[in-house]
Amino acid sequence: MLFTSISFLYYFLPIVIVFYFIVPKKVKNIVLFIASMIFYFYGEPKYIFLMLAEILVAYIGAILIDKYKKKSLLVLTSFIHIGLLCIFKYTDFIIQNVNNLLDVKLSLLKIALPIGISFYTFQILSYVIDVYKGKVKVQKSFLKLATYVSLFPQLIAGPIVRYETIEEELDNREHSFENFSYGASRFTIGLGKKVLIANMLGELCNQFTITNEKSVLFYWIFAISYTLQIYFDFSAYSDMAIGLGRIFGFHFLENFDYPYISKSITEFWRRWHISLSSWFRDYVYIPLGGNRKGLKKQIRNILIVWALTGIWHGASWNFIIWGLLFGIILIIEKMFLAKYLQRLPSFFRRIYVLFIVMISFVIFNASSIGEAWKNIIGLFGANGESIINKYTIYYLRSYGVVLFIALIGATPLLRNMILKLKENEKLEKIINVLEPLYMIFLLLIVTAYLVDNSYNPFLYFRF
Repeated sequence: MLFTSISFLYYFLPIVIVFYFIVPKKVKNIVLFIASMIFYFYGEPKYIFLMLAEILVAYIGAILIDKYKKKSLLVLTSFIHIGLLCIFKYTDFIIQNVNNLLDVKLSLLKIALPIGISFYTFQILSYVIDVYKGKVKVQKSFLKLATYVSLFPQLIAGPIVRYETIEEELDNREHSFENFSYGASRFTIGLGKKVLIANMLGELCNQFTITNEKSVLFYWIFAISYTLQIYFDFSAYSDMAIGLGRIFGFHFLENFDYPYISKSITEFWRRWHISLSSWFRDYVYIPLGGNRKGLKKQIRNILIVWALTGIWHGASWNFIIWGLLFGIILIIEKMFLAKYLQRLPSFFRRIYVLFIVMISFVIFNASSIGEAWKNIIGLFGANGESIINKYTIYYLRSYGVVLFIALIGATPLLRNMILKLKENEKLEKIINVLEPLYMIFLLLIVTAYLVDNSYNPFLYFRF
């Protein structure tokens, strides 16, 4: 079930909210758990049992880890969860590479990827690891642990919410008009970003893919559009998840912080998909030794982390190359480039980041290395297309407004303008009155678009 579907917006969510707020406090987690099971069952009926089995393994494993303090129990529990992730996500990828390497013809298993398994597996791992380290108390209630893992606002596409973030709120959380209002506004903004910007950019990218009338300019339009689409798609989902969480009293951490204004790739990864990059930092990079054991091991650790980051996104070589590309650039920045970047004007540093990120997402989006290479060299006219043609002009005119809005919206310009206006007491009152009216108007526009348009994918569902 998509957040951006009529069934979710006007049936599922209102019913859940009504039931949640009329039941006593002690029953609220039950309502959320049942709602989350229905939500997941709607999209993945057979894999709901896999998720429940993984929760049970984590529940029992964490209790045993807490009682006996044995690393072997942590290794066994983690192995089960990582093993299941690998079976469902990487089996066919491994078979394909064995076939290519040994020139054999082993049959692919064609196992369907359970929605959200990459996200809830990492949440479970963070929980059992933190129990072992003593960072969090073991959860004795299966219901509360299951509610944490399956919580529908962030179940199928993140952000990765660590147990420690909502440990206290599973038992005690505040419900207030302010929380509800903030959550509803944040959700609606995310909804607008997804439906009115990301989906339209996706349509433009799709037109590029299917047309045979490409031009050098169209390659650039595509690369920029996809770079913006993936940001608005995923940050919108994070906005909606954070907003829904706040409605129900949970405070999920921010997952994006205007990454396209970064002045280095190091800064970019502090602002992009924060929950994932911080997860790999805390649970892989630092345990491997981080930067504490010399330069060679630091380089090794960075490459391991970024190879894993790439493969986490999908079972394909283009994802591994995408991850290693960032790893290599981060190593270069740490070794010597950062000090030279700091001497450059901010404008050039941002262009450097945007160009690398754009190229990386061309690789990320491709279905093969060959397609990625073709789209990259197409940016520089190496495929023999003309600089511009009438089809490119047509699509630029058709999508120029949304491209401009996306470029502005990817920066904190509008946010900063509103905050500046709110410094004036009279203007703040006007904005506070207009804001709910704007949210209602935005919701109506989104609804009209959803009723009229069937193109409504979520890019991160495939991860």
